[in-house]
Amino acid sequence: MKICAIICEFNPFHNGHKHIIETVKRVSCCDFLVCIMSGSFTQRGDIAILEKSVRARHAVLCGADTVIELPVAFAVAPAEIFAKGAVKILGSIPAVECIAFGCENKNADFLGAAKLLNAENGQFRQILNKKLSEGESYVKSYASAFESCGGDGAFLSHPNNILGVEYAKAILRSGANISLLPIQRIGQNFGETGLCTNFSSAKAIRSDISNCLVKDNVPECVFKDLKTFSEEKALFEDLLRFKLLYSTQENMRRIYGCSEGLENNILSHCGAKFGELIEAATGKRYTESRIQRILVANLLELYGDDCEKYLAGPLYVKPLAIKNKLAPTLLPELSKSSYPLLLKQRDIGLLTENAQKCLKKDIFADKMRSFIFKQTPKEFEYPQFIE
Repeated sequence: MKICAIICEFNPFHNGHKHIIETVKRVSCCDFLVCIMSGSFTQRGDIAILEKSVRARHAVLCGADTVIELPVAFAVAPAEIFAKGAVKILGSIPAVECIAFGCENKNADFLGAAKLLNAENGQFRQILNKKLSEGESYVKSYASAFESCGGDGAFLSHPNNILGVEYAKAILRSGANISLLPIQRIGQNFGETGLCTNFSSAKAIRSDISNCLVKDNVPECVFKDLKTFSEEKALFEDLLRFKLLYSTQENMRRIYGCSEGLENNILSHCGAKFGELIEAATGKRYTESRIQRILVANLLELYGDDCEKYLAGPLYVKPLAIKNKLAPTLLPELSKSSYPLLLKQRDIGLLTENAQKCLKKDIFADKMRSFIFKQTPKEFEYPQFIE
């Protein structure tokens, strides 16, 4: 059996995602397509617009064979950790032979770029930090640091390309026998706002959810659920600010990317309105998404030293949704993972102590999202079998 995987968020699932899934199934010749998806919170520090079970169902209805969960400790983290966590779990499944991803330059040498960065890691970090200290944006600093190692800076001026290189770096460092399958993105660029008539970005859809054009940009099953969406942004932002009131500098410094005085800057503005807090902490060196991600990590108590322990040991494979007719053949393939397959609550007993701690963060994140959206929390998310 051959499995191709997609690392994703689907926040929400849209026509561009459907295009990538259809393309992957056509060109990869895989037996199964597995998506590993973030749960209740995302890499940009957003609360997921729909529950993870709903987003997983959308993906399966639109072509994926199964969706497994990316633990929140990796989902709400910088791109390098996001990639490491996903590749670690996928690499534990013997049948996973490739990872597909949408990007701006599908013919680029992602593996070559990753090898270059891994070989010049010290120099890369030095130039990256120097450019950031001079006030350059993260994307421009990353591109400049890559150029200093002999690479093409323009190639890494796009966020999806950067993420693709991080997947390649994670594969090389883990020693996993996994290839890369870049898929050319179509439609709007990552993060663009303003809805168009078909392939709008997820951000554009989230930013104007009540617009009639949304229906043209998402599959019908997604549109039905988006119609019932009720935003709880104010409560979410209040909780982020409230947690800062009793956060310490020491714990803030434990969060990925929160150091060099940034922790003091954030804490000194904890009494400000949310928008003022973000504005005070944001600059050329620190993007809004980075600040928001730090605030969410603080809310959920996701600390870098804990995450490194999770990355160093066994984890788990936790399906959220699976195509029912494929379950008899696909589940045995997933169960060949070197990590336990979590199908029932009692399976938690198979986990190591650190893996159980990682899972508890997922459960807490789900409860936090349920609290914000005034929903009944679940102690364990059982997989859905989709007809």
